[in-house]
Amino acid sequence: MALNPRIRDWQGKRVWLLGASTGIGAALAKLLAARGARLALSGRRAEALAALAIPGARCLPCDVTDSAALVAASAELRSEWGGIDLVVYLAGDYVPMGADNFDLAAAERLLAVNFSGAMRLTAAVLPELRPGGGIAFVASVAGYRGLPKALAYGPGKAALIHFAECLYLDLAPRGIGVWAINPGFVATRLTAQNDFAMPALLTPEAAARATLDGLAGGAFEIHYPKRFTRVLKLLSLLPDRWYFPLIRRFTGG
Repeated sequence: MALNPRIRDWQGKRVWLLGASTGIGAALAKLLAARGARLALSGRRAEALAALAIPGARCLPCDVTDSAALVAASAELRSEWGGIDLVVYLAGDYVPMGADNFDLAAAERLLAVNFSGAMRLTAAVLPELRPGGGIAFVASVAGYRGLPKALAYGPGKAALIHFAECLYLDLAPRGIGVWAINPGFVATRLTAQNDFAMPALLTPEAAARATLDGLAGGAFEIHYPKRFTRVLKLLSLLPDRWYFPLIRRFTGG
């Protein structure tokens, strides 16, 4: 039995994407537009949203670290659309970081975007969520367990997954969907910072298609590509005495 609503027909669906200007968000916006969805696109830079040139899309520039801006954008959509069928939180930031280059200010900035922003959005849209729709959060497989160079990024994504799980427990009995989307490596401006080989690297377009496939399936967690994420899931089940040596061996960390 599906854990969440199965969303297969996007014609006329009212979808708000936050973090839509680049990467998976931009690719998802274009794919949803092609499938007939009614879109609202948010990001910090209005010009980046406009550059997507998606006919009929409503551009709502806002910063996910600004609670008042999220509340105002949500109210504007409610007034214009009469409701929102699906909200997708794609906003994210990434800086490779370990103990040798730990930067508290950068770490707090990452947490503000990768986790706290998702909570702010949830607070703004929770009254708008209705059965048959819901809210999806793009987290990461980096949230499964500790990884090298993820000292600031991984904890925020782990918290986001946990938050989504708790929210699901509350909303699923009401027929409202909650999804945790955990991609592996996707070729974006953020992952371009990595100085190591990224296995099973996906294009943003492939990630967007996998996301919609997941939303059609109804599972709580959407993870891809399976050939990579299943390995990480298996590793995450191992006891510490096996997990840490294997991760160091596989990553050179």
